[in-house]
Amino acid sequence: MSKQILILGGGYGGVLTAQTARKYMSASDASITIVNRFPTHQIITELHRLAGGTIAEKAVSLPLAKLVGSNDVNIIVDSVKEIKPNEKKVVLEGGSVQSYDYLVVALGSETNYFGIPGLEENSFVLKSVADANRIREHVEARLDAYKKSGNKADATIVVGGGGLTGVELVGEFADKLPEVCRSKGIDFNDVSLYCVEAAPAVLPIFPKVLIDRAVESLSKRGVTFITGVAITEATKTSVTLKDGNVINSSTIIWTGGVKGNPVVGSSGLAEDRGRSTVTSTLQSTSHPEVFLAGDCAVVFPEGSERPFPPTAQLAWQMGETVGYNLSVLIKGGVMDKFSPVFSGTLGSLGRKDAVGTIGGSGTQLKGLPATLMKEASNVRYLSHIHGLFALAY
Repeated sequence: MSKQILILGGGYGGVLTAQTARKYMSASDASITIVNRFPTHQIITELHRLAGGTIAEKAVSLPLAKLVGSNDVNIIVDSVKEIKPNEKKVVLEGGSVQSYDYLVVALGSETNYFGIPGLEENSFVLKSVADANRIREHVEARLDAYKKSGNKADATIVVGGGGLTGVELVGEFADKLPEVCRSKGIDFNDVSLYCVEAAPAVLPIFPKVLIDRAVESLSKRGVTFITGVAITEATKTSVTLKDGNVINSSTIIWTGGVKGNPVVGSSGLAEDRGRSTVTSTLQSTSHPEVFLAGDCAVVFPEGSERPFPPTAQLAWQMGETVGYNLSVLIKGGVMDKFSPVFSGTLGSLGRKDAVGTIGGSGTQLKGLPATLMKEASNVRYLSHIHGLFALAY
């Protein structure tokens, strides 16, 4: 009898799970269903480009039906309300209840506001295509307002968080806003771009030489970095810093932290600080018929007390391992232990500059070589999931 596989989430982990499982199993072996809140697979690592206005929406939003639907994978567009692992059921926001033999949880993470007063209510986040569109439209609307009123807060953008997302986003603004300002008859020198990071430095994943290179590049294009100082409060028109300084800004974008998905955290699956714990084969440590992929799982390298960082390349590889292991459970064989290979990290600094490390030796790249490698990495992923075909629609 065909088994029922239910996949929650159509991100990197969910899509790769479905594609890999179908590679090793036919529809007669298992029925596969993906539940995703959007009808599209969104390329989260490229959302900063959409928010900055340097890329079209269709380049980062691929129809799930084109990626997995042709492989006899059912798609339900809905949000997950509750996971009931003891009953092998999932309740969706739309009211339906989905049963399963095997469950894959790939719901990603949530934004962590760390209890900072006013931050959640008064800031934008960058976790979806809709978020990116809202940011771009808001920035342009504030610039229009600045042209009419001259209110400096409308020409000031504060990005909270100096990790990869925050720095890539200010890089897009630094490249695109001069053009936007010219089209509106505004002097770009009137625009203020801030990146505020509580830690001593931005981009902590990179060596100091690349951090310095990134800061120098973006500073020359109008970005002001404030490091070692946390945001302590936010309103609709201001950001207060721990040192007492206040930045008047009508655009606050928060990229400074993530936490476990609350639906997963309240499900009863074994967890550690809101993220589910897994075995070496990516099964829940409390419910072996449940697999996890992506940011909602906490995965430790063998012999280490520090988990792997939540990244797209990790979610991609987790999805492939889960998909294969599901086929083994259903058809027989030996499950694979998850053993990720890290190809490096690349960060764009706008359209014509980037920094990165590649390979096991951490070879450093900057400038055009890093930019080209970043583009190649994106094309490689799209090709791997057959997304280049989906882009044609």
